[in-house]
Amino acid sequence: MMLEKHGHGGDVWTAAELYGLDKNSFLDFSSNMNPLGPPEAAGRIIQEEWRRELSRYPDPDCRELRQRIGEVYGVSASCVLAGNGAAEIIDLAVRSRSPRTVGLLQPSFREYATAAQRAGAGIVDIPLSAEREFDPVWSLAEVQKAAREAELFLFGHPNNPTGRLLPPEFVRQLTAAGKPVILDEAFIDFSGEEERVSFIRQAAESDRLCVVRSMTKFYTVPGLRLGFAVAGQGWIEAMKRLQVEWSVNGLAQRIGQAVLGDEEYARATRDWLHEESAWLTQALTGLGLRATPSAANYLLFRIPSEWGVTIHSLQEAMGRRGILIRSAATYQGLDDRYGRSAIRSHEDNMRLVAALAACLEDLRG
Repeated sequence: MMLEKHGHGGDVWTAAELYGLDKNSFLDFSSNMNPLGPPEAAGRIIQEEWRRELSRYPDPDCRELRQRIGEVYGVSASCVLAGNGAAEIIDLAVRSRSPRTVGLLQPSFREYATAAQRAGAGIVDIPLSAEREFDPVWSLAEVQKAAREAELFLFGHPNNPTGRLLPPEFVRQLTAAGKPVILDEAFIDFSGEEERVSFIRQAAESDRLCVVRSMTKFYTVPGLRLGFAVAGQGWIEAMKRLQVEWSVNGLAQRIGQAVLGDEEYARATRDWLHEESAWLTQALTGLGLRATPSAANYLLFRIPSEWGVTIHSLQEAMGRRGILIRSAATYQGLDDRYGRSAIRSHEDNMRLVAALAACLEDLRG
């Protein structure tokens, strides 16, 4: 059995089965959550409003939440759809366009291919170059070539697992050519450049662009399942027709309204990441691993082939020590030398590096 048997990180239940430790004892670098934890407003709402929210149906149209999203991002609430996490939104966005083929960068989040396949679409792969640190700018020619076959494109911005942002010309050229583009901006809040690089306002004015956002990573509320899409009103209405009623529960809606636009929390998050991303990148490099530059709160790294160490053996050795890292061999285009690690607090990051150093020394003999 592999740790990523469900295709994602953060599965402490499977980790407990694999490594024989209590599921609550792990230091989890396999999922990419903000180490600051949920904003105080989330706890206050659960404490004060749980009885009311649990004893009535949630608003099926998420009116107040969509209005709040519109205010924060400067778009009309009619161009916003809230959903049960980004995974549901991605699925709805793809199915609403009924594409026969979908263009995907590789490697990328496995849910993209799954969503395309659920919609009955074939995949047009667009390879990213490991030699060029997976920078999408070098794949523009491949994207233009794929546009002859793909009817829709679905990209991570920043991409997962590489953490690289898309060059703006990707989106501009494809939409100008009449190709619908879905951008998953689940981690863009962490980039420190959101205002400059996000396409969220352009999406609200376009019938060819849909931006997907997750609130679970930045605000550390994955248990609530909350995400949203911004697109032209026609695309939003098409997605809404496919959505199950009451997809977003009442507590998720209230907490979403409360935490959005918490500038103090956002500033603290970005200050933390700016320091820790640089520190952890340098520390991994100091161990002899090759870390890919990242705009997100995770780092893709590669184990040198001459060491004879696989990510699976390293992941198991770390797991036995109570620390979870992600195998990136599950991503198309990557092999068993690639892993991915979240960026956590400085204390946690120091524990990670110390454990990696010890495990690598043992595995290399």
